[in-house]
Amino acid sequence: MDIKICGITTPEDALAAAALDIQAVGLVFYPKSPRFVDEAAARRITAVLPVGIAAVGVFVNEPVDAVLATVRSVGLHAVQLHGTESPEDVSRLVDAGLRVVKALFVNRPPGLDTYRTYAPSAFLVECAGTQRPGGNALAWNWAQVRGAIPEVPVILAGGLTPENVRDAILGAKPSGVDVSSGVESRPGRKDPNKMHRFVLAVRRIGPRPPHGGGIFA
Repeated sequence: MDIKICGITTPEDALAAAALDIQAVGLVFYPKSPRFVDEAAARRITAVLPVGIAAVGVFVNEPVDAVLATVRSVGLHAVQLHGTESPEDVSRLVDAGLRVVKALFVNRPPGLDTYRTYAPSAFLVECAGTQRPGGNALAWNWAQVRGAIPEVPVILAGGLTPENVRDAILGAKPSGVDVSSGVESRPGRKDPNKMHRFVLAVRRIGPRPPHGGGIFA
């Protein structure tokens, strides 16, 4: 099972996350997010990531050309599209050789029922309880995801913590999990102890993907 720790804002937090048994870190390029990083800050983060840890850029309704420019500037391995991006946008990024994760939501568009219109590398699913993009730390009925999207890997997100991730995984049966606020000491800063406990909880029930495998490889 893949683990992505999202909303990394400093090289120190990136190194603390990368020292754990995870596959990816997320860098948020949405200016309204409290976890926003600009390209200069993002380059400082990607510069310290060890081989084998994917840097995933999170974008909300950015033009494809702007996403590609950021990918090249920062050295991203994958992108996560967290808005109302079109199927054509997803396909263009996949055709550019990127791993692409498209976010879907259980209570607002684009919903789970739209998955057939996209062809990404994986889907991320969360509830998105407010108008702000993202899970907003809200726990929800994760079991709604179980079996809803066959054949394509599904990453579970939204309200996950070290305390509830076991139940979330057992309910949803995802291919991976994505956590941000649930392992923070404050918005945008990660808590090493919480990250450690989160990863341990996941690994107790979800083995790590093989070397060179997984969603972000």
